[in-house]
Amino acid sequence: MDSSRPISEGVLSVLDTDLYKLTMQCAVLQFFPKTDVTYKFTNRTPDMRLSHEAFLWVQSQVRSRRSKPSGEYGLMDVELKDLFLSSEEHDWLKTKCPYLKPDYLEFLHHFRFNPSQHVTLEYVAVSETHGDINLLVKGLWVDTILYEIPLLALVSEAYFKFCDRDWSYEGQEKNAYEKGVKLLKGGCVFSEFGTRRRRDTETQHRVIQGLKRAAQDCQDCSGKLTGTSNVYFAKQYDLQPIGTMAHEWFMGIAASENDYEDATRTGLRNWTKCFGKGVLAVALTDTFGTPAFLRVFKESISEDLIDGDAFDTDGAAQKGPTYAEVFTGVRQDSGDPLEYVETMRKFYESMNLPNGRTIVFSDSLNVDRCIEYKTNAEQAGFKPTFGIGTFLTNDFKSLRSGSKSVPLNIVIKLSSAEGHPAVKLSDDVGKNMGDQEEVEKAKKQLGYIGKHWEGGNEKSRWD
Repeated sequence: MDSSRPISEGVLSVLDTDLYKLTMQCAVLQFFPKTDVTYKFTNRTPDMRLSHEAFLWVQSQVRSRRSKPSGEYGLMDVELKDLFLSSEEHDWLKTKCPYLKPDYLEFLHHFRFNPSQHVTLEYVAVSETHGDINLLVKGLWVDTILYEIPLLALVSEAYFKFCDRDWSYEGQEKNAYEKGVKLLKGGCVFSEFGTRRRRDTETQHRVIQGLKRAAQDCQDCSGKLTGTSNVYFAKQYDLQPIGTMAHEWFMGIAASENDYEDATRTGLRNWTKCFGKGVLAVALTDTFGTPAFLRVFKESISEDLIDGDAFDTDGAAQKGPTYAEVFTGVRQDSGDPLEYVETMRKFYESMNLPNGRTIVFSDSLNVDRCIEYKTNAEQAGFKPTFGIGTFLTNDFKSLRSGSKSVPLNIVIKLSSAEGHPAVKLSDDVGKNMGDQEEVEKAKKQLGYIGKHWEGGNEKSRWD
């Protein structure tokens, strides 16, 4: 650890978020700038509740004045609403993320959080010592999309700051280093994906320091540390920011247009139109189940939807490549990973596409699983990569018992768009989310058949 750096807490920057929030905000600005949405918080580990003291800390971080370390400004008193993209950060994004359009970077430069207008945060006591959080975010999609990651990080930090103190930072940098070495020696290409469920900000600092040291010591290994999903830490540690899209992109489109059957098509088309063919081209397949996604993924793209001038002599739009050809790979985020590999192998084979497509694994990962999935995916002709989150940034042991200190499993998901419920149907029925009546409606429209994966157990998934 850098002993000259003060202990960090809270949200450090408007860039202290995952890259896919910025890329989606860029696309939302272009295609859905007037869409109204709501987001809702869910604690999937309901036996792990916040104390009132922890809640008040979250509230203070969101709405009250506090001191925070900042890479550019040093220690200063700010509010969440006062975070902004500095000129230095703007120039860095322009160079590091050239796919972010100039008009979007200008928008982001002027973006401000407005929690008094957008965020409802309430504490509901269930005992003398602990309670539940009601957390709702409401407003225009383009104005509220960046709340999710910092709010999740703050809730997790509050729990382990006030409710469960039976842990220590000691060994975190070393643990991350050892995990990184194993992954690199095992030939794994991976990124750090741990912001939204990090134990706290300080932990993520130490984890990235450990991973960077591992990469420096294993330069001759076949594996590679490709970067981090966290844009702020990418800048701080000279790493590549990593990410494309989240479930939210397809969920918001489906809800705002009240159409599940066309949502995937609209999402893929608009994404490609926003960023270009082959750019940010790893597609998340499981928002409404991978089978429904693949029915659209094999369709051809009309070139005029991308280039604006591709017409034949009769004025008809020319058909271009399929989405499967344009997108360089896919991301697996729920269900049985080995079954997913076989599904994608058969799909690409049916499309007569060559080997070498990417599969990004991002669900329930640890070192052994990464190595297992790598072997399986490579045998099927894929280039596997891994986005590893909670296993890196919230992997602790109890000081008293030595047993695993269980991380919070919390999410903030889009709950409505334009007044219509937003739902998610994953490749594991245990991760389906949303209004139950709407879930059943979506299942019926899409012919969804649910499956359950035992490896997705929330209590043991990161062991």
